[in-house]
Amino acid sequence: MTAPPGRRERKKAATRQKIADTALRLFLERGYDAVGVRDVAAEADVAVTTVFAHFDSKEALVFERDADFEHRLVRAVAERGRDDLVPALRHEVHAIVRHCTTDRSAALGELIQSSPDLRGYNEAMCARHAASLATAIAAELGLPPRTTACRAIARFAVDAHVLAREAQDPEAAVDEVFRMIQAAWDAADLSADPHADPHADPHADLSAGAPQDR
Repeated sequence: MTAPPGRRERKKAATRQKIADTALRLFLERGYDAVGVRDVAAEADVAVTTVFAHFDSKEALVFERDADFEHRLVRAVAERGRDDLVPALRHEVHAIVRHCTTDRSAALGELIQSSPDLRGYNEAMCARHAASLATAIAAELGLPPRTTACRAIARFAVDAHVLAREAQDPEAAVDEVFRMIQAAWDAADLSADPHADPHADPHADLSAGAPQDR
């Protein structure tokens, strides 16, 4: 069981959230390019060094849940217990989408599209999330990290989140994408034997105890 955060951690998290909320408000009010990190720091009543202690770049201020979402996707696979992988992943993507769907979602999407820097950050972020998720899926199945099918499934799952943010009905969009993911998963039959040795000889003598074909 994870211990609750201490006072110092809570204060640090509150400062980070205050900076992110302030930055997003200013970006939406004035435009991304019209606001500098110094403006954000002044409005949030913190030092510029404090902003950069919490965020690596100005772009990261817009995507303040970046690392959290990446970790949640990976945990959905690695800590799913007895749940099937795709439904567990769908459940987590639904939760992430609900978190991201707010009254400011449309404005945030427009903000991202208005800036080449934000679009580039968003694309790199999605690629990184997909790579981490693909590695987690492959590890669960005992497959090489760069297995094409695992990478494709991971990319589709991340894209489900992206597409849902732009849809009129985000929940329905997630379900629609995951129906296709489930079909692709079933066709690939990646879950046939999650404990099989990926380096085993597929022509090994079955009488020697190799897994039977399904």
